[in-house]
Amino acid sequence: MSATEKADKVSYDEDHAVTSKEAQVELTDAAYAKILRKLDIHLLPFVSLLYLLSFLDRANIGNAKIAGMAKDADLIGFRYNTIAAVFFIPYALAEVPSNIALKLVRPSRWIPSIMLAWGLVMTLMFFCKTYHDLIIARIFLGLAEAGLFPGITFYLSLWYRKRDVASRVAIFFSAATVAGAFGGILAYGIEKMEGVGGHHGWQWIFCLEGLATVLVSVLSYFFMYDYPATATFLSDTEREQIVQMLKEDSQDLATHYDRKFVWQAIKDYKTYVQIGIYIGLLIPVYAIALFTPTIVQELGFTAAQAQLLTIPPFVCGCVATIAVGLLSDKYNLRGPFIIGPCFVSLIGYIILYTTKSPGAGYAGAVLSAIGIYPTIAVDLAWAGSIAGGDVRKGVVIAMVIGLGNLGGICSSFIYITPPYFHIGHGTIMGWLGLSILLSFFAMWDYNRINKQRDAYCGGGGADEGMIAYWVTIIYAVVGAEASGKGPDGFILCTPLSSGLWERFDL
Repeated sequence: MSATEKADKVSYDEDHAVTSKEAQVELTDAAYAKILRKLDIHLLPFVSLLYLLSFLDRANIGNAKIAGMAKDADLIGFRYNTIAAVFFIPYALAEVPSNIALKLVRPSRWIPSIMLAWGLVMTLMFFCKTYHDLIIARIFLGLAEAGLFPGITFYLSLWYRKRDVASRVAIFFSAATVAGAFGGILAYGIEKMEGVGGHHGWQWIFCLEGLATVLVSVLSYFFMYDYPATATFLSDTEREQIVQMLKEDSQDLATHYDRKFVWQAIKDYKTYVQIGIYIGLLIPVYAIALFTPTIVQELGFTAAQAQLLTIPPFVCGCVATIAVGLLSDKYNLRGPFIIGPCFVSLIGYIILYTTKSPGAGYAGAVLSAIGIYPTIAVDLAWAGSIAGGDVRKGVVIAMVIGLGNLGGICSSFIYITPPYFHIGHGTIMGWLGLSILLSFFAMWDYNRINKQRDAYCGGGGADEGMIAYWVTIIYAVVGAEASGKGPDGFILCTPLSSGLWERFDL
């Protein structure tokens, strides 16, 4: 086939548009499994490494604190809490603009660029010696890191079907738990560099971890792929198959940028339900990341022991994150896999709140991590599955993560009453309760919408279902809501290849 004929047969738009003469290629289960393996091998290890470095760089402030930073930088009163908190303000505000930029700019350029920026900031924190130096550095670190987590979450949703996303986001997010464990090991070794070059050991933690980020960011420019339609590791047939499959999964919802899609995402009440769930989950996650070394030390362990004892909670959290993500995708359920782990974490915090025994308290810390870490990936897959087209999905994910990350400010100021931290543990129990209640509400609400859609789209039989389908197409064409909503707010009744109507995940 000549280049001209090939271009005529398959023409892609700037991201992952389908073929102009769509070759309906049969995709068997075996063929799809093969494509999934290729995607997993070429995408997941690399994006997980990026997030590992991201979480390591934002959370190493907790390791630096017990390595001597609190004393050397005179972090009296709420100064450490303020340093931890200021990161989240620019981090939250910049996430939606960053995901819009990701849609307008190639991922293989945007993501490595923001990574290089925060790696340089982290490296330069080596020269921070005072409270004010650390405040300024953390503000810029938050601004630079803002785009990575929502960007990668959105990025993965452009490569995988909705039913396959949770387990992949779980693997990606498990890097955060690895970072927590790895951070303790690194801090234990690096703080022994105290006095080298006239600098403190905690300053070397920032420097060496920042340099690692810079190195990986440079490599990212060469090893990161953009979209399935341009993936060089897939054959021509595989590219056609995956693009067609993703088209069917998205119900032909819009993939081009339009400002109205941004506003539709902002005005959708379901976005705010997911934000509420997420913020209740993220406050415990950041509290664990920022204060686990301090909590373990206050249980009666030395600083060195505390660095090492932070490793098991994060390792257990990593295993739980991957396991729960896989189960969530297997059963195509989201809510139960948020509610169940939240109850496990709640038990851990009840133990932490009520016990004075170091052994029991440490067991509570492990249970808290096991329960809370798996919920993040499941909730983000849930938010993405109910969002709509690519632009709306990108905005919704960025809003959920961005506004949810404002909870990090709360996390930074609740652990203020050592040695038992009753205010901190009690506050987190309240937020976990909110996430549980909102998850129950979301399951009820989405089930209600699914039943309405079943009645509207297909309740009268195939002929009436197809009439409803074309009616909603006309509504979209004339501009009623081109995002995929038809009359009365029903989601566009586009039949899938299986003959079923698209449904919200529960």
